[in-house]
Amino acid sequence: MRVLRATSNPFAGLHHAGTPLLLPNAWDHATATAMARKGFRAIGTTSLAVAAAVGLPDGASATRDETLRLALSLGSQPFLLSVDAESGFSEDPDEVGEFARQLEAVGAVGINLEDSLGPVDRHAAKIAAVKAAAPGLFVNARTDTYWFGERGERGKRGERGERGERGERGERGERGGAETLSRLDAYQQAGADGVFVPGLTDAGEIAALVARLDVPLNILYSPTGPTVRQLGDLGVSRISLGSFLYRRAVGAALDALDEIREGHRPGGRTPTYEDIQGMGADAARHA
Repeated sequence: MRVLRATSNPFAGLHHAGTPLLLPNAWDHATATAMARKGFRAIGTTSLAVAAAVGLPDGASATRDETLRLALSLGSQPFLLSVDAESGFSEDPDEVGEFARQLEAVGAVGINLEDSLGPVDRHAAKIAAVKAAAPGLFVNARTDTYWFGERGERGKRGERGERGERGERGERGERGGAETLSRLDAYQQAGADGVFVPGLTDAGEIAALVARLDVPLNILYSPTGPTVRQLGDLGVSRISLGSFLYRRAVGAALDALDEIREGHRPGGRTPTYEDIQGMGADAARHA
């Protein structure tokens, strides 16, 4: 039976609401505001988009400042903010804890930390350091056992998660199963409030994992995997969209460009100039 961890964080409550928390991931003020206007109470960030916007690689601990800057701009807004912090932007647990403290100070209520299949004890130490430095943050501990391929390489076709950004669904390879449980158990014991297994899409394996965990399970949405309703029926507590919306937005821009060049009127939804301008005004009122 799942043990509900006591916390005053309202974000944590959304993981125990009886229906899965569908978490969209934004990459700037406008996208976060647009998502909030659609009724989403909580919004995550996506490290792929943060990195791509400044021409830096995702997952290389290269966007610490940009991530903090985005959190500063979104943390005061009227939604709950969870930040994709890659692997914490450092291998030093104390430095990761300090970064988490800074995120909490600017208004974030959640942090996503991935293990990149590094040493389990090191990732557990990072989690413990975050809980010590910023006890109010909801720590979502990610393992990449289903995300990396057989040789520890990242998938090559699509969706990383709140981080979930590299690879469409990853390849299970020789990992998963027992290693996943071992890693997640260590992260639970270190104080993680939830755990995240991007790349896991098999319904039976998801249900089995839910039954073994004491904290909420987060799954990365995949267009080829279970639907939101099906994931909820399996016991999943949180469903992240990762970089999916960002990549769809880039795809929509390219489709529109092709249509215009070919002499067609572009289809799809296009917000007006005033719509986007108004999102900035909303942000200024809440700053």
